[in-house]
Amino acid sequence: MFSDPIRTPFEVGEWEGMDAGRRLSLIVATTLFIETMDSTAIATSLPVIAEDLGTEPIALKLALTAYLLALAVFIPVSGWVADRFGAKRTFMLAIGVFLLGSLACAASASLEQLVAARFLQGMGGALMVPVGRLVLLRTVPKNELVQALSWLTIPALVAPILGPPIGGFIATYSDWRWIFLINIPMGLVGIALAWRYVPDLREAVKPLDWTGFALSGLGLALALFGFSTLGRHLVSTPVALATLVVGVAAMLAYVWHARRHPHPLIDLGLLRLPTFRAGVVGGMLFRIGIGATPFLLPLMLQLGFGLTPLQSGLLTFVSAVGAIFMKTMAAAVLRRFGFRRVLWINALLASAMLAGFGLFRADTAHWVIMAVLLVSGCFRSLQFTSLNAISYAEVDQARMGQASSLSGMLQQFSLALGVAIGGYALQVAGSFTGQDYADPANFGWAFLTVGVISALSAWMMFRLPHDAGAEMAGRAEVGKEVSEQKAEQRSGT
Repeated sequence: MFSDPIRTPFEVGEWEGMDAGRRLSLIVATTLFIETMDSTAIATSLPVIAEDLGTEPIALKLALTAYLLALAVFIPVSGWVADRFGAKRTFMLAIGVFLLGSLACAASASLEQLVAARFLQGMGGALMVPVGRLVLLRTVPKNELVQALSWLTIPALVAPILGPPIGGFIATYSDWRWIFLINIPMGLVGIALAWRYVPDLREAVKPLDWTGFALSGLGLALALFGFSTLGRHLVSTPVALATLVVGVAAMLAYVWHARRHPHPLIDLGLLRLPTFRAGVVGGMLFRIGIGATPFLLPLMLQLGFGLTPLQSGLLTFVSAVGAIFMKTMAAAVLRRFGFRRVLWINALLASAMLAGFGLFRADTAHWVIMAVLLVSGCFRSLQFTSLNAISYAEVDQARMGQASSLSGMLQQFSLALGVAIGGYALQVAGSFTGQDYADPANFGWAFLTVGVISALSAWMMFRLPHDAGAEMAGRAEVGKEVSEQKAEQRSGT
């Protein structure tokens, strides 16, 4: 009775006739939109939430940290869970856990309850998007993957623009708890679409590396918490340093453990693949700079230049416009120039634009700022699309789960590092200039710092083979698309 459900006109007119890859991308994109929208809306509403819960606004950073910690801990097991219980079932369950966490956040009456609820949300988020991406990687042909991933990343560009004004509006004119409740309808739609259209994929599963799970989870969580709180007075400096040291030690212990375990939780051997190494490690460097931007840019515009949050948002919106526009062009650009050339040249251009943000001044014409942000959004979007695709060019289907988990984990970690490094760069610049950290000159040095870090990624991209990702870019020679050897099969690797 469930094999042929009643089809609505919407399904017939839109979904049934839609390309399968695009349809899957949009379904997964729904969850990414919910996740990103939620995080950005919360950040805008922290003072109101703090007042209602009877705590200090700075203490609510624990609620943000709890979500990031959950992502860091559980993303590495997302591939194993999907293979063990089926990708479709896991994807639907992950959305359900995220929605349950949202309900718990809305019902929270204390800081402790909110932190616990945010951690529950993070558990769902850690499985939701990575498993959805895994379905795409295993379903969509490689020559169509660039376009599919382009559709997937659009919500990550739009949601940060919509989240702050929506969160601010709700917190101002209604109850902040509605920020979490608006997730529910979209989440339910995502579950319904997943049940109808997401294939139930799974691979042969190996025993879970519980020791590796403990070491990697503990290491990432403690290292991220220690580094993020160092010098920010959330905990004492000795405690932050001790936490950071223990976290790093746990991660090193995991590396030692993984080399000796027959089925490690995180397959570090994937880093021997040139394209995966460039996409993930080089991508980490690039994302550090990009991760700092949503933190530094609004501070500079509002604290440094005296603009209102609304004026700041109206200026920065054009960056998302440029990014979305480039999504429609990415596949054609890669087909014309190839991954290697695009990645290393675009990394330098995007990093130069990032560093150039520091040249803005309070009297800079707004149209100039908007033009720079528009072009920067195009470069950034092209780089993200290229990085997300090239990372999987040489990965066998059987290792896609491992690759997706490792890539997703390091992406989250690098973005968090970007925020921390951007903040430290601003503080250090202030100590040298003798000015308040909000002085525009300090932002110039901070943007230069993160821009240089991002530019370092170009070296790894430059070292890629000239034909790297040829099949995915649609540049492979006819007849060689399937027979192309994987990197681990080539001599000398």
